[in-house]
Amino acid sequence: MDVLLFWSASFALLCFAVAMGCAALRVVRGPTAQDRVLGLDAMYIQGMLIMLVFGIRSGTGVYFDIALLIALFGFVGSTALAKFLLRGEVIEP
Repeated sequence: MDVLLFWSASFALLCFAVAMGCAALRVVRGPTAQDRVLGLDAMYIQGMLIMLVFGIRSGTGVYFDIALLIALFGFVGSTALAKFLLRGEVIEP
């Protein structure tokens, strides 16, 4: 692997880890439930981006599949949490 690509991927991983730490702080200290949901959204996006950078660094396709699953489950979870906060129930009778 090229040295420049290795160091840029390492810097990107560091930035994504710092961003995930800030989002985790928002989940823990968020004054409202909406702030906590927003922090969880940011955390799953950062997790997906970390998996993509790992895939670029390693050159294998398995990390891209994991990133796709994280994005899919994160979107479904965010939608369910938003509906629960809005209406108080996820599945309507």
